[in-house]
Amino acid sequence: MVINYCGIPVELREVLLSNKPKDMLAASLKGTVPVLVLPSGTVLDESLDIIRWAFDQVSSDLNKLDFRLCDYISQSGTNLIELNDGMFKRALDGYKYWQRFPEKSQQQHRSEAEQFLKQLEALLGVHQFLLSEHPSLVDIVIFPFIRQFAFVDKDWFDQSCYPLLQNWLQHFLESKFFLSAMAKYPVWDGSKDTRNYINL
Repeated sequence: MVINYCGIPVELREVLLSNKPKDMLAASLKGTVPVLVLPSGTVLDESLDIIRWAFDQVSSDLNKLDFRLCDYISQSGTNLIELNDGMFKRALDGYKYWQRFPEKSQQQHRSEAEQFLKQLEALLGVHQFLLSEHPSLVDIVIFPFIRQFAFVDKDWFDQSCYPLLQNWLQHFLESKFFLSAMAKYPVWDGSKDTRNYINL
C-alpha cells in the first residue's frame, strides 16, 4: 500500500508460498513475503524496512502526502507497532490457527487479542485515526492485522463492542490504495513473461 501511495514503479512477482521460486529463496532465505530487491542488489525482507525505503524515495514530497511520517517515528507510534507485532500477533495466530495452539481455546486467544483492540478503540475515540486526524504509517502497519482478526469470524467482529474500530477498518478496506494493492496477477514461475510491471 505504501509503495502504491508513494507512486514508486516496481516489478512485481506474484508467488505461491507453497511453491517458492528459487530466485526468491536466493534473495532471502527467510522464505517469507514481502521481499524487495533493489537495483543495487540490496535486499529488504521486512515490511517496516520496505516502508522506510519507500518514504525515503519521496522524502522531499512528504508535505504532499496524507500519511504523516512523524507519526510513525513518534514514541507512541513505535509502542503501538511493538504491541501489534508482539502480543497481538501472537494472540491473533492463536485465534486464527487455534488448532495449532490447543493449550487455549479459540475464545481465550480471542480474548487476549481483544486487549489490543480495546486500546485501539480508545485511541479512535480521541482521533479519527490512531494517532491523529490523518491516517499515518501506524494505521497502515496495523491495518492488515486487524483485517486478519476481523475475518476469522466476521459476524462476531461486526457485532462486537468496537464500532470505531469497525469503521476504521472499513475505511481502509474501501480505500483505493488497499484495493490496488490487492489486485491479482499471474503467478511468477521464473520466466520473464510472468513478471508484472506496474507503476501505480
